[in-house]
Amino acid sequence: MTTSRIYRASALAAAALMSTTVLAACGSGGDDAPAAKNSNGVTTITAGKLKACTHLSYKPFEFKDGSKVVGFDVDLMDLVAKKLGVEQEVVDIEFATITSGAAFAAKKCDAGFGATTINDKRKKAVLFSDPYFDSTAALIAKKDSGVTDLASLKGKKLGVQTDTTGQEFADKEKGANGYTPVVFDDLPTQLAAVLSGRVDAALNDNGPLLDYAKDNPTTTVVKEFDTGEQYGLMFKLNDANGTKLAQLTNEVLKTAQADGTYNTIYKKWFGVDAPK
Repeated sequence: MTTSRIYRASALAAAALMSTTVLAACGSGGDDAPAAKNSNGVTTITAGKLKACTHLSYKPFEFKDGSKVVGFDVDLMDLVAKKLGVEQEVVDIEFATITSGAAFAAKKCDAGFGATTINDKRKKAVLFSDPYFDSTAALIAKKDSGVTDLASLKGKKLGVQTDTTGQEFADKEKGANGYTPVVFDDLPTQLAAVLSGRVDAALNDNGPLLDYAKDNPTTTVVKEFDTGEQYGLMFKLNDANGTKLAQLTNEVLKTAQADGTYNTIYKKWFGVDAPK
C-alpha cells in the first residue's frame, strides 16, 4: 500500500511537516468568511480553510502538543489542504458524529479523520478515501498482570473505546473468553484505567497502544490480532462536492506514496519506514 522509496525532496512534504494546524471548538466559525470554491472546483464550508473533524486524543494519529493539534493523520490532511491552497482547521468533536455522517450534515466539517477503519456500516454514512494505513487490533496490560491474550482475561475486565471496531471485536469475543467489557469515551481514559487497575487490559488499535507502551514502561502490548483493517479519510456521502474532495484526496495520497512524502510522514511518527 505504501512505498519507502523517496524519489525527490518534495516541497509539498516540507510544507506539510512545517504547517501550523488550528484547533477549533465544535461550534466555532461564526465570524469566518463564507464558503468559497477554489481552483480545484471544491467548495469549502469556510473560505480559506479546510475544516477537518476528529476526536482527540489518539496519539500518534491526532493529539494536542501544547496549543497545536499534531499527528500522522493531521499531516496527511495538511497535504490535502495545501493542494486546495487553504489552511487546515481541526474541529474536535465526538467520533460517532463523524462516522455517522451527522457532522457533515450539520456543516461542521469538510473532511474527517481519526484512524478510522473502513467498514460496510460506515460506508452507508460517509464517503471514504482510498485506504492509507493498515492496522491490527492490540491488547495492552500492565507487565505484572499475567494477561497474555483474551483467554487469560476470563472473569476480568477489558477496557474498550466506544464506537470503535475494537469495541465490536471485544463484544464478538467476550462469550468465548469470559471477560466483561468496560466502555470508555476516549483513548486516554481507557488507558488510564489500565494504569489504575480499574480494568485488567484494554483493546484498541496497535499504533496508539504501541506508542503508549513506549511512554509508559509499566505497560506492554501482549497480543496483536490481524483483523485486516484499513483506515480511510472521510467525506460527505452522496454529495457532489464531497465526492470531488474525496477524489482530490485520493490523488494527493497516490502522489505522496509515489514521491516519498508519505514515507517521510510515516517515519516522523512511527520511527520506521512505511511498509511496502
